[in-house]
Amino acid sequence: MTYPRTQGSTTDWTRMDDAAFRAAVREFFARHYPENLRYASARLRLDEVRDWYATLSEHGWIAPSWPQEYGGMGLDPGKHVIFVEEQEAHGVARVPDHGIIMVGPLLIQEGTDEQRARYLPRILSGEEIWCQGYSEPGAGSDLANVRTAAVRDGDDYIVNGQKTWSTLAQDGTHMFMLVRTDQDAKKQEGISFLLVDMTTPGITVRPMKTLAGHEEFCEVFFDDVRVPAANIVGEVNRGWSIAKALLTFERLFLGSPKLAQSALSRLGTLAVLTGQNDDPVFRERFAGLEMDVADLNALYRHFSGIVKAGGKLGPDISLQKIYGTETFSRIADAIVEIAGTGAMIGGRAPLGDDGFDVLAAFYNARPATIYGGTNEIQRNIVATAVLDLPRR
Repeated sequence: MTYPRTQGSTTDWTRMDDAAFRAAVREFFARHYPENLRYASARLRLDEVRDWYATLSEHGWIAPSWPQEYGGMGLDPGKHVIFVEEQEAHGVARVPDHGIIMVGPLLIQEGTDEQRARYLPRILSGEEIWCQGYSEPGAGSDLANVRTAAVRDGDDYIVNGQKTWSTLAQDGTHMFMLVRTDQDAKKQEGISFLLVDMTTPGITVRPMKTLAGHEEFCEVFFDDVRVPAANIVGEVNRGWSIAKALLTFERLFLGSPKLAQSALSRLGTLAVLTGQNDDPVFRERFAGLEMDVADLNALYRHFSGIVKAGGKLGPDISLQKIYGTETFSRIADAIVEIAGTGAMIGGRAPLGDDGFDVLAAFYNARPATIYGGTNEIQRNIVATAVLDLPRR
């Protein structure tokens, strides 16, 4: 396959007001996004969205927040939020975007000229797809406990260890990962940020099947994997601060109202199909969930407003992730509860003209409270960094 090298968008989006920009993004998705991929019930694999990735790349729309000089759209944070909101509203599936939203911005800010020249064009074209190597057994949300070791050997590092919950690593050509380069340092120190070619000898990828039957996550094993020392990003033993910065902005979108809004709409449809909509007890419960979603929207507007104004998100962004994922989970539980025997059927239950996938939201809600840092860890962040409560 030939991969075109995009030169980025030539439109100066900064001169366009927000309403006009929103309309342009909405029209682009309506014109170019495949109708059959809208509102996918599960994370799509690379082969399913490769053509869409190519379409975004060819139009210079694949990297909304990257500066235009590096092939991006050059959107400011406010317009980037609008871009994501319109993606969600149109039901646009995520492409394999770890390279776009994490590796690229990191290299632009912290990478060397050689790293930028080597990796950025291939991310834009889709020639190289990135996966994340953060979590490990015993180091999930508490990433400072990472034990995967990288030991210097001449011009290389020798990497040994294991990563887990790496999303779609079986489709990745490269991984960005946290490794321990100083075994004697305090746990938040001695961690480095390393880029690894997944075709390097000694790497084994093992997909894990979820409750829903999807192989969305993987375990990745490293056995004497030799990685060039030039693949360290930033300073050696200073990777922890980089990892934290990458996760902060992610939590805004992990707590997006999209999932809860979509699930609430599905709950309303199911209530009509099952006759529950005539039950005053259910209607009271539904009204409560509607108010929860309204509160979630208000919270999201608060934090997205900070971003749109050019401000930086603080530790209180954890509130968005907690409330967003838990509201989604409550609605997903309600769908299962009122579906009756339909909740026992995988795929589409015989409800309505086209059937109804009762379990889709339920399956998606299970990992939502875990990825991006478990909600228990988010509560600890709020307690110590926002409320200034004492640590035990």
